[in-house]
Amino acid sequence: MNGAHDLGGNHGYTKIDSSQTENFVESWEQKVFGLTLACGMLGKWNLDQSRFARERCDPAEYLSSTYYEHWLHGLELLLVERGVVTEEELRSGVSNGVTDLHSVAPEKLDGVLSTGAPTVLKQDSNRLFSVGDHVVVVNNNPQSHTRAPRYVRGRVGKVISHHGAHIFADEHSASGNKSAEHLYGVRFESSELWGEGEADNSAVFLDLFEPYLISLNQSLIQMAAKCKGRE
Repeated sequence: MNGAHDLGGNHGYTKIDSSQTENFVESWEQKVFGLTLACGMLGKWNLDQSRFARERCDPAEYLSSTYYEHWLHGLELLLVERGVVTEEELRSGVSNGVTDLHSVAPEKLDGVLSTGAPTVLKQDSNRLFSVGDHVVVVNNNPQSHTRAPRYVRGRVGKVISHHGAHIFADEHSASGNKSAEHLYGVRFESSELWGEGEADNSAVFLDLFEPYLISLNQSLIQMAAKCKGRE
């Protein structure tokens, strides 16, 4: 989704403020963090659906909000969408009845948090790319959640590692299904992403799923076919 959250490479937003050293500046932020984890354990949505909920915030509101305000927006959206609470209950803070949902018992919480939710899956299909291959990120604009940043689409990079197969975030967000896709580490030269400039000797490293990528040769063939079709 091309939303206000996808700011990489855009001008006019000044430098990132790295002065904050505390995880939670305000006490309410810690509460939002805890509520998000606790509600996520109800099993009504997954991590990628939670991320997509934050991305769906109104652009003007997103840009004028803080990090944990984004989290709160996403949590409120999911709670209502999944029928955990009604809009009225959310705004009033008062429950209209009882629920059959159960929270994680306190004595089990440390085990749940330390185990996490592994994303590695078995993938029977052979990977398409090897270390050293030059690839192009597919230039599309999905309406749903994606982990391919806008600034890298259509750009050429070099595969530097293969991380095995992992839960494909796009499908996980859309349907909840845990489909496996190969995941690669890809290096992009700064000049490829931003053009010639002061950072010519730097690079950006991204982990990208296989469906985001095509080989450089395949990309050139596609471009040639388009040009021929316009003659």
